[in-house]
Amino acid sequence: MRFSTLLKNPADWMQGTGPHSDVVMTSRIRLARNLRNWSFPGWSSERQRVDLMNEVRPVVAALPEMKEGFNEEYTNLTKTRKQVLVERHLVSREHAARSTGCAVVIDRKQSTSIMINEEDHFRMQGIRPGLDLRLAYEIVNRVDTELEAHLHYAFDQRLGYLTACPTNVGTGMRASVMLHLPALVLTEQIKQVMNAVSKIGLAVRGLYGEGTEALGNLFQVSNQHTLGETEVELINRIEGVAEHIVQAEVSARDKLLHESPTMLRDQVGRAYATLRFSHILNSKEALNHLSMLRLGADMDLITGCDRGLVDMLLLAIQPAHLQLAAGRDLSPEDRDIRRAEITRRVLQSVPEPLNVSIDNDQSADSSAPSPDSDDE
Repeated sequence: MRFSTLLKNPADWMQGTGPHSDVVMTSRIRLARNLRNWSFPGWSSERQRVDLMNEVRPVVAALPEMKEGFNEEYTNLTKTRKQVLVERHLVSREHAARSTGCAVVIDRKQSTSIMINEEDHFRMQGIRPGLDLRLAYEIVNRVDTELEAHLHYAFDQRLGYLTACPTNVGTGMRASVMLHLPALVLTEQIKQVMNAVSKIGLAVRGLYGEGTEALGNLFQVSNQHTLGETEVELINRIEGVAEHIVQAEVSARDKLLHESPTMLRDQVGRAYATLRFSHILNSKEALNHLSMLRLGADMDLITGCDRGLVDMLLLAIQPAHLQLAAGRDLSPEDRDIRRAEITRRVLQSVPEPLNVSIDNDQSADSSAPSPDSDDE
């Protein structure tokens, strides 16, 4: 499959609607695996990494799930194309920064990807829309089982799967959910919720993983260690925590709608107006406004704009996607102009947000600004 074909076919997880998809954007399972009698990539020479890649890449590409997918080594990919894969969460930032001896194989549905010579020899992942870690695990576990039938994994009977980083030893599994939590941010409850998550041993990260900012009110929650729990136990624990966060976000949205409708209308309206009429938009500004637009769509405050449209925009306005569409490298200023052009064009047919009518709200909205005394 060509790179252009990969881009033309929206990934299943980008357009699907899974459980709690208004709050949980994606569920992802990642497995780290290494081969017996080969040094970890970080300890290998360039020649060794190339030899391993050449040996295993045909095996990976021949797996039933990966046939007719995208299969390329990094020396044949431009920096922009690798960054597009990062923006689509198909490869890691660390893997994209490498070149010789590295490759990636992605299935046609973009629900499974296998990175060769990342931190480990294999980083394979399954990704699904909504809160569906079990199905994501089924997808990647099937690929893992097929791969293990052809290759000799580094495995210890006492410790489990051996990995480059000690925190991945054991199952080698990282389960994560991407959560959209604008109401918890607006009601200033997000810090309390995320502190509680951290206290039970889970990691909270930004949009692109470790060390990245939670732009667009998007947060990743995942396990930090893989030793001492089975795959099923890890999945159950992450899903249980995610369910509680979903309930907290839904309650916060209901609170905004009934106690602060004017503030909610203002946030959604400002976001719509900025995205609809701006001529310059930087990444951070666009992501944060698209977050409010998605919230408005999910709460039926905007007609003609579903979350699928917003999620498509979340990808289209990313720097590498903008440059790939332009066919050339763009300066930050040019990207900001093109980003605004896209949001104006896409939202042209979307009517302005609706007013919120709260039947049981007999008093003035406490979130509305008080009249200026000078105007009296």
